[in-house]
Amino acid sequence: MKALNRGILTIGLMLLLIMISLPAMAGKLQNQLIAESTIDKVVRRGVLRVGMDTFLPWAMKDKKGELVGFEIDVARRLAADMGVKVEFVPTKWAGIIPALLTGKFDVVIGGMGIQTKRALKVNFTIPYDYSGMAIVAHKEKAAGFSSLEAFNKAEVEIACKLGTTAVAAAKKYIPNARLRLFDDEAQAYQELRNGNVHAVVGSSPRPAYEAIKYPETMFLPLASNFTKEPIGFAVRKGDFDTLTFFNNWITIVSHEGWLEERHNYWFGSKEWAHFVE
Repeated sequence: MKALNRGILTIGLMLLLIMISLPAMAGKLQNQLIAESTIDKVVRRGVLRVGMDTFLPWAMKDKKGELVGFEIDVARRLAADMGVKVEFVPTKWAGIIPALLTGKFDVVIGGMGIQTKRALKVNFTIPYDYSGMAIVAHKEKAAGFSSLEAFNKAEVEIACKLGTTAVAAAKKYIPNARLRLFDDEAQAYQELRNGNVHAVVGSSPRPAYEAIKYPETMFLPLASNFTKEPIGFAVRKGDFDTLTFFNNWITIVSHEGWLEERHNYWFGSKEWAHFVE
């Protein structure tokens, strides 16, 4: 009987110790999670490191060599609201997700479409903008082409930027065409101007801008974009605090109308062209 009482007492003491230690353990775990969050590191560092690549008019260099564009405005506003500086880390698009995962920067803000395959590797915020794929064609090589079906032939060559959703869109909608992939988007459009490919598939509005700029060699065979995709920030998995903060920020500036105003400036006009081209 005495042994039974001692056993009950021991168990009771153990349960009491566990109950006392649980809040402390939870607090320690919470502090550890906060300390490891990207947001906390950014605030302590005083710099938000942003991974990006150049896509007109998402991000590009002006005549002075400074980065400008829709994404640049977004990243700068985000950093200012956080009370930190922003550091842009230009990265080739094909390797931008691996670079994020290895910690070369804190977040990708670069017109990245939210896709299932990408979401297996990174976490995406809620959409802060939407994009779509368009096609611009060579007037001679693609004369008479007025539908995607016209481009869906083995003898047709399509240029795209490597690692972008333009590649996936081309493979899905014109699978029979032969793709030529380039690290630099400008190279793809140069190939089109030179008449070496039939068309370029790229994120809107770049194809339309190219057709306007080079009307003697290019035209838009379709009246509108042939895809629509949500655009989000990409962050490393397992960082709920950072993802929540970015989602809240997107919600705030969306309701302010600021994102719409910046979108209209960069995508709905060419007021900025004189200091870029």
